[in-house]
Amino acid sequence: MTAPHPALGGGPIYLDYNATTPVDPRVAEAAFPYLGAWFGNPSSAHAYASEPKQALDRARGQVAALIGADPGEIVFTGSGSEADNLAIRGAVLAARTPRPHIVTQTTEHPAVLETCRALERLHGVDVTYLPVDHDGRVDPDTLAAALTEHTVLVSVMAANNETGALQPITELARITRAHGALFHCDAAQAIGKIRMNVAELDVDLLTVVGHKMYAPKGIAALYIRTGTALEPLVYGGGQEHGLRAGTENVALAVALGTAAQLAADELAADGDQRITELRDRLHTQLAQALPGRVRLNGPAQGRLPNTLNISITGTRGHELLAAIPQIAASTGSACHSGEQTASPVLRAMGLNEQRGLSALRLSLGRWTTPAEVDQATQLIAAASPTFST
Repeated sequence: MTAPHPALGGGPIYLDYNATTPVDPRVAEAAFPYLGAWFGNPSSAHAYASEPKQALDRARGQVAALIGADPGEIVFTGSGSEADNLAIRGAVLAARTPRPHIVTQTTEHPAVLETCRALERLHGVDVTYLPVDHDGRVDPDTLAAALTEHTVLVSVMAANNETGALQPITELARITRAHGALFHCDAAQAIGKIRMNVAELDVDLLTVVGHKMYAPKGIAALYIRTGTALEPLVYGGGQEHGLRAGTENVALAVALGTAAQLAADELAADGDQRITELRDRLHTQLAQALPGRVRLNGPAQGRLPNTLNISITGTRGHELLAAIPQIAASTGSACHSGEQTASPVLRAMGLNEQRGLSALRLSLGRWTTPAEVDQATQLIAAASPTFST
C-alpha cells in the first residue's frame, strides 16, 4: 500500500471510493508541470508545443497499455458521461439507419440510460432495456432474444457502481458482434480494480474514467476499436482523431495516464487481493457483530473486490450514516419531496422497498487500512440498534 494520503488524515473513515477516489499525490505531481512551465498547445508547431505533445502521446499510450489497446484507439474526453455519450450517440448517428435499435439494461449508470432516452425522444431510436436477475446480472440469452435486424449498438456496464456485480461482458459482446452490432462497455467502476483487456472482452467501445482510479475529476477516455465509425460529439478543430474538438487538457491527460500506469502496477502486485481481504473482513465482522441482521445485496462471487453492499435489518441507511459522521459512505437511495426511496438498482434486482432503504454501500480503496475497517465495524454496529423501520 502507498503512504498515507494527506487529504484523509484526521478526517472521517473514507468508504466511498466508488463515488470518487482521492487524487494520488504521484498523479498530481506528474500533472503539475503542465499547468505551469509546459503550458504550450500540443497542436502548435514551435518549441513550446514539443513537451506537451510528447506528454499527450505518452498518456495515450499508458491508458492504452492498461486495457490492451493501441494508443491510436484512445480518445480523451472531459468525463465518463461524455465518453458514454460519444459512444452511444456517436454510434447511432454514424449508423445512418432509418429506425436504429439500441439494447441496454435497467441498472446502467444514468449517463447511459439518459443518453438512450434522449435518442428515443429526439431521434426516434428504439431502445430495449433488459432486466437483471437477483444478482444484478443480464442473462445472455435475454440479450440474444432482444437483438433485431435494426440493432446497431448494445451498451452494458462492466461492473455496477452500487453492488459491484460484474456482467458477463465477453459473452454479451460476442453475441452482439456475431449479430453485426457494436458493443459498448462503461468500465468506469472496473478499470483499475480488476484486470480488463479489450481484445479478450471483444468490445468495440469502452469507457475509462479518471476520478474512479485516483486521477482528478474532469478527465476520461473512450477506447474505440480501429475501424469503428462514430459521429463526433464536439465539432471543431479536429483534435482527438476528429471526434472531440477543443485544445487538449494536457495536464489532466497526463494525470489519467499516470493513474493508468499506477493501476497496472497495483494490479500486478496483487493490490486487488489486499482490497478483497479487507472487504471480506468488514463483511464478516459486521455479520458477527449484528447476527442475523446483515444481508448481502448482489452476488457473493463475481463482483468488484472493493465493494460491499449490505442491508441491515431494522435500520434505514440514510439515518444510520447520518448518525455516524465518522464514516463517509453511501446508500444508493434517493430523496424525492422529502421521502426516501430505495435505489433503482436494488429494486431492479427484486429487493423490496424496506430492504432497499436499509442498504449501505461501503467501497474501499488504495488507502483503506485494517484499523479503519475494524473501527468502521464498531461504529456501524453500535449505531445500528438505534433505528427501526
